[in-house]
Amino acid sequence: MRILLLGGTTEAASLVRLLAERPDFDVTLSLAGRTAAPQALPARTRIGGFGGAAGLAAYLRDHGIAALIDATHPFARVISRNAALASRDAGVPLLAVRRPAWAREPGDDWREVDSMAEAVPALGDRPRRVFLTVGRLELAAFAAAPQHRYLVRTIEPVGAALPGLDVTAIEARGPFGAADEDALMRRHGVELLVTKNSGGAATYGKIAAARALSVPVVIVRQPVLPDVPRVAHARDALAWLEAHRATDRGV
Repeated sequence: MRILLLGGTTEAASLVRLLAERPDFDVTLSLAGRTAAPQALPARTRIGGFGGAAGLAAYLRDHGIAALIDATHPFARVISRNAALASRDAGVPLLAVRRPAWAREPGDDWREVDSMAEAVPALGDRPRRVFLTVGRLELAAFAAAPQHRYLVRTIEPVGAALPGLDVTAIEARGPFGAADEDALMRRHGVELLVTKNSGGAATYGKIAAARALSVPVVIVRQPVLPDVPRVAHARDALAWLEAHRATDRGV
């Protein structure tokens, strides 16, 4: 059974490892290519886009794909939309692996916004030490708030995203535990955290640390994604694939 897995998340990596143990599944992992050195995984891997929904539908047809799995980041709106359209046009069943968003807990001081553009004014006018964990491609928005001192953590180098600003850059790949995040925020005197509500356990440590340190959080809500069949975990996705394989065989 040929599967196209749109990946880039911990859930996608977990599913790849599960499928690697199953010779009855032939999986191709597709990555957007925004990370220069992606995590090595036991699957045939392609890098780059498809040319929109039409290009993805053509790929599904041309490669005899029997199932499409969207295990992309919760904020990857374009590819999730294209996956839904391509699934319909090519007649290929689609499953989304979507982690639940983080929920506010007692002690959390959150300011929820709908976009990175809304996050910038939420920082306020008073200069602060701001911890940005929003991804390299979202950093440019904060050039509009040069009064702050920024601690920026990304996988790839920041480059010239915040020219002329007071920036301390850290290159690191998660997961990040709460104790390490607490120590990092104390060491750099963080007064405000800005992040996306990505959900999942791998990067929740910063939320727990902010709660413990009474650090306010500006958090971007997850976008509305296409209404398609979905599960939260890799093992549930494997069960869905097994059910579809059984159906295809008439079991």
